[in-house]
Amino acid sequence: MDQVLMPKMSDMMEEGKILVWAKKEGDTVKKGESIAEVETEKVNIDVESFFAGVLRKILVPVGQTVPVGTPIALVGNVDEPLDNAPTTPAGKSAGATPANNGTAAAPQPVAAMAVAGAPAAGGRVKASPLAKRLAEENGIDLALIFGTGPEGRIVKEDVEAAIAAKERQAARPTPPPMPEPADDQSATMPATIVSPGEVDIIPLSNMRRTIAKRLQQSAQTAPHFYVTMAMDASNLVDLRDQLNDALARQKEELRISFNDLITFAVSRALTRHPELNVSFDGDRILQHHRINVGVAVALPTGLIVPVVKDADRRTVGDLASEIHRLVDAARNNKLRPDEFQGGTFTISNLGMLDVETFTAIINPPEVAILAVGAIHQVPAVWNDQVVVRQQIKMTLSSDHRAVDGAMAAYFMRDLKGFIEHPATLLM
Repeated sequence: MDQVLMPKMSDMMEEGKILVWAKKEGDTVKKGESIAEVETEKVNIDVESFFAGVLRKILVPVGQTVPVGTPIALVGNVDEPLDNAPTTPAGKSAGATPANNGTAAAPQPVAAMAVAGAPAAGGRVKASPLAKRLAEENGIDLALIFGTGPEGRIVKEDVEAAIAAKERQAARPTPPPMPEPADDQSATMPATIVSPGEVDIIPLSNMRRTIAKRLQQSAQTAPHFYVTMAMDASNLVDLRDQLNDALARQKEELRISFNDLITFAVSRALTRHPELNVSFDGDRILQHHRINVGVAVALPTGLIVPVVKDADRRTVGDLASEIHRLVDAARNNKLRPDEFQGGTFTISNLGMLDVETFTAIINPPEVAILAVGAIHQVPAVWNDQVVVRQQIKMTLSSDHRAVDGAMAAYFMRDLKGFIEHPATLLM
């Protein structure tokens, strides 16, 4: 009897909630066929069976949340006995009581290290020979690694990332226990007291819970500082109009947005300032060779950051097409885990909501995030005359553990140069 496990689809995923069972007990299951839909911390994913046979038993009902690595179903032959099959694991249910609260203890986590996980459960794992050998030499379970190669194939770099994560966890000291709060009333946070019927209780979704956890961690551990610049955007507005006019004449469906051009400018500025294209990792800084720019997207359930890989190597049109594809996938809950992982710098744009300026919280382990406001007409001194110009304000939030004030200012200065003279971006 083969067990289908709750997969680990990202380095942040700790648990998943069953949303829908696509198969019912007794149905035939093909290898690689989707049998359930699971809600993770960021997206909904299809759980595929690594085995062919019959879905003999559903262990986790719809609405129940269980840790990664927990058996959620059994697949086997139609006449295979269920005597030794695991019972339904205990889990958390959102609202309704689970159909079966089994007494079996929850299994141990799939991995003791933070890796970009993949569906882990028996079956053949796609990996290059070098990746297999490297994993075997370092005691790494390939079933726990999310492959970034073609068709999810695990390559050498994926295993090296898992080894590094394992080493970091082994070197990380055990944190001291939190002190007990004082007995005086002022040391405790009062509970919210409401009368029945005055409020609606809204449980946190997995996405909202993850956002709360990560951003609280960022705000508490990363010493933020902010650099704001006002930039003349008149030439940027003109360039966008010219590009879209040209696309329309060519009967192209693609249209360039201001956010596309700003992302393009940011990627070029990062090539001049690689010190901002890093991650802070304990007592060291990781310098990234690739510039992967995350573009924050607001969804009804929370915020997600799809990542444009190798943004600096793309043309304006290619980058715009990729951003539009990722945003559309995010809004339709079709993002793959590898499409919101691996970012090295993030852009958060509220300009379309007419927000003039704001500050953003850094997306760890990155060390900087750019907050982009709206483009407004303002009176400005231009060629010794007061005229109406287009202006945009941007604020860079930086982690002072890795970035100094001058470094942030130089980056913003060069970004301002690209925004005010955008033709240089096309050279």
